[in-house]
Amino acid sequence: MRLVTVAPALPANFYWNRTVTQAETSAPNAGFMARHYFLLRRLHSLSGIVPIGLFLINHLLTNSSAAWGILASRESEHSGSWAMRGFEYFWKEVRWINTQVPNLILIEVALWGAIAFHSILGFYYAATGSVNTDRYAYQGNWRYRLQRISGYLGILFIFYHVATLRWGWTFLVPGGTQWSQDFAASTLAMVLRGGSSGITFAGLAVSLAYFLGVTLLVFHFANGLWTAAITWGITISANSQRRFGYACFGLGAAMMLMGWISIFTFLVADPAKVREVETRLGSPRAVAVQAGDK
Repeated sequence: MRLVTVAPALPANFYWNRTVTQAETSAPNAGFMARHYFLLRRLHSLSGIVPIGLFLINHLLTNSSAAWGILASRESEHSGSWAMRGFEYFWKEVRWINTQVPNLILIEVALWGAIAFHSILGFYYAATGSVNTDRYAYQGNWRYRLQRISGYLGILFIFYHVATLRWGWTFLVPGGTQWSQDFAASTLAMVLRGGSSGITFAGLAVSLAYFLGVTLLVFHFANGLWTAAITWGITISANSQRRFGYACFGLGAAMMLMGWISIFTFLVADPAKVREVETRLGSPRAVAVQAGDK
């Protein structure tokens, strides 16, 4: 009976959650998951990259602009102090996303559909697989285990993040802060600080949760990107897998840096001063200027 593997040249120390035979996929009594195993595997990996992974990159890039935004805009666009110019750029980016991006609701529906598909199928693969790190403590086996753990905890973090900052579940936020797109920077700072007066212990706990959540999601994406290339037969040899692994590591490190910088920038920001900048930028005259009106 011939064995069909996803990656013929996959290193022996990497532990796949199961081996599928040609007979299993073509047997008359095979279930839906067995018959479409290879197609579902590819769609699962693809959904983790497009649109979920691309959105994650863009989301981290936008949030971290509060720190580096001063470098991306022209001097004539700034009207506040040097310390506040990054928040000006971030405010303009958030406003553009929420007012100028066409069919935003359709993008969100597609994103949530991909997250649901990826997470449900991921839970299935994790539940039907097994881990052998207790017997074979190879690096690849540990990445497999961390991939599952980061998936479990990552979906919980996504739910908390969206529920508190999108759906307005303020009872889960220290101080009861409700995020607002008109005051995106100051309200996000209040969420991570635990209020507007200063950094509280509860605020630090939320910031730590964001730090861990972002780290897990980035690892899940970067490691999943590496395995996706194997699943799709892009990296066949051990050398190609190793080289692409370096690229995935570099991308993951850059994304983690953006996420960590974002959290730290909003944590140490003064919500009152940031609110002044947002109020000035959100005035009818400022909004007209940003839109190109005279």
